[in-house]
Amino acid sequence: MANDKAARKSESKKSTGGGEKIARLESLDVFRSIMLFLAIFLYDISTLKNVPTWLFDTLKGKDQLGLLDIVLPGFLFAMGMAVPYALESRRQKGDPLWSVSLHVVLRTLALLVMGVFIVNYVIMGKSAVPKEWLGIGLVVCFFLIWNDYAKAKGYLIYGLKAIGIGGLLWFWYQYKAKGGGSFSFQSWGDLGILGWSYLLCAVVILVTRFNLLLSLVAAALAIALCTLPNSGIIKQLHLHQWAYLVPGGGVHVAFALIGAMTGVLVNRFGEKVNFNKTLLPMLLGLTLGALAAAYWARHHWVISRADATPTWLFICCAIFFALFVLIFWIVDVAGKGKWFKLLLPAGIASLSCYMIPHVWYNVQALTGWDYPKMLNDGLLGLSRSLVFSLACIGIAWLLMKIKVRLKI
Repeated sequence: MANDKAARKSESKKSTGGGEKIARLESLDVFRSIMLFLAIFLYDISTLKNVPTWLFDTLKGKDQLGLLDIVLPGFLFAMGMAVPYALESRRQKGDPLWSVSLHVVLRTLALLVMGVFIVNYVIMGKSAVPKEWLGIGLVVCFFLIWNDYAKAKGYLIYGLKAIGIGGLLWFWYQYKAKGGGSFSFQSWGDLGILGWSYLLCAVVILVTRFNLLLSLVAAALAIALCTLPNSGIIKQLHLHQWAYLVPGGGVHVAFALIGAMTGVLVNRFGEKVNFNKTLLPMLLGLTLGALAAAYWARHHWVISRADATPTWLFICCAIFFALFVLIFWIVDVAGKGKWFKLLLPAGIASLSCYMIPHVWYNVQALTGWDYPKMLNDGLLGLSRSLVFSLACIGIAWLLMKIKVRLKI
């Protein structure tokens, strides 16, 4: 019996490239929840007065880094870390390759559709229906289509999805941009960037699985491609013509593939008992390596999120390696995950949290209600945004309790 148990454990390790049966990584949920909390908080403070400028993102061409500049990369990094776990978990459940591939394609399409609709909503002009109602309706349609209906049965699900799809089609049909144009592709938006990066990352992981060497090669290739000049191999291979499919010149995909490499590394060397001897020095080494790469890149590119420069890539990765190793030590090694209990729903219901502020801002616009002036300035304003961000996470938690959660 003992030999059988050892054999099963060995087989489980082989299936993941060295790790045991795939389990949810709580430290990754915490990392993602911190990024989402920052996204809500930093977006909400954009209208405040007398707050530090380093909290905001930087303009195109500027050579500096704001706190908001690390949020989208943080999501891409966390998404990349989660992809090997998510796809391998499906394989271990017995899902065939075609089923896993279909899941990847449908998830990508969901992110692309939401991204394009949100971008068009932002630039839309006057409509027979007030823009604020359309904004709220757009979020409702997203929930109707992509809600987690795992425990629901019957034709009701298809009916709700059909209503959501119908709502999006009506939005597309009646849409008029500010200049009078019709619904069209403008940009992918943050969700669309996540979608394309997820697709490319998932394709790589479907091939490499939990092979550490192959994941390192994939991350290295992604870094190399986004640091090569346009006059080099990128132009020769005509990759620049596909820039709309790879926003940011490949830098965003590099964030995801570096995250995937980190996820494989954690799966292979994330044993709690050997943390100080394995994962800790490895991630600290990656942190120092990223800082060294940033120092080199600084001689060739400015630090700019808007320009998606390699310098931005390396500095952000150094931050993420250091932050994740700290979170992993607190949550998985020291067992203090409860310290992040207030934020954790944001790591589990991330898309729901992302949509809640959009609804609130439209409600404010419809009612004409605003905060007292004292809450739009300085420290009190920052405190207000802090409470608002936690409230959004709390609402997402309440929605989960009644089985309402965006899940793609």
